[in-house]
Amino acid sequence: MTPLRLGYLYGLGAYLLWGFFPLYLKLLRPAGPLEILAHRIVWSVVFVALLLAALRNVGFLRALLRRPWAMAGIVAAAALIAINWGTYIYGVNSDRVVETALGYFINPLVVVLLGVTVLRERLRPAQWVALGIGASAVAVLTVDYGRLPWLALTLAFSFAGYGLVKKRLGLPAAEGLFVESAVLALPALGYLAWLTRRAESTFGHVSAGHTALLVLAGAATAIPLLLFAGAANRLPLSSLGMIQYLAPILQLGCGVLIFHEPMPPARLAGFALVWLALVVFTADAVRQSHRTRTRATTPRTPIPTP
Repeated sequence: MTPLRLGYLYGLGAYLLWGFFPLYLKLLRPAGPLEILAHRIVWSVVFVALLLAALRNVGFLRALLRRPWAMAGIVAAAALIAINWGTYIYGVNSDRVVETALGYFINPLVVVLLGVTVLRERLRPAQWVALGIGASAVAVLTVDYGRLPWLALTLAFSFAGYGLVKKRLGLPAAEGLFVESAVLALPALGYLAWLTRRAESTFGHVSAGHTALLVLAGAATAIPLLLFAGAANRLPLSSLGMIQYLAPILQLGCGVLIFHEPMPPARLAGFALVWLALVVFTADAVRQSHRTRTRATTPRTPIPTP
């Protein structure tokens, strides 16, 4: 199998798992969002530690400890991904799957916005148009919801910020997830101990299947990230950008078709504006990628020697 085809398989696997993740989270009730988040953190540490031990790749920790700025970045990344995970779990288990899907639809636009405000990047005209349409979509959805779609915006900004920090750190997927989860593990264990002391923990008190699902939250977190890393190493950025829309499309389908969440006309109009912004954004990205490849493959005309 060619690396390109393997990359597409890894990418599809990652986004399919993320797309159907709401179905998994619904099975974890009656555990509350914070309890689910704590178990997700703790079991992620256990799962990735076993994986790294099997691969005999633990030397990276010594190198990290000698880079204090990298450790500070890891703490920031851990805080952002904890906000993202916790918000997503809360959204799914409060029957707002449609709004969580909106967050991941607008995430690429937020990434561009952070590029302008944080990295001082210059946008092409089509990117400005996409951002303007996206802002209009948020305004329409604010009128529909009667409030800002804060859950979607929190998901989009926290994940975009997480991606920005991760890009600066440059850590591989497994090692990065292990260190980030390890930073969060102590408060997560403390919270689970507090729940147990108050006799409010659901772990081991609902059913054997429920307990097993809480334990498997670590694998359910790590496996899509590892598949995504495999795809990112093999696919062009434009191809990976196209595949990323699979997850929010499936999440939206889960919310509307499986969980029967409402989709009134005004909300549908807001989503339509988001999709229009993404069409403009993606078309511009593909066109720019094509231009870059064309320049790279076009031979330069040699300068004649006098």
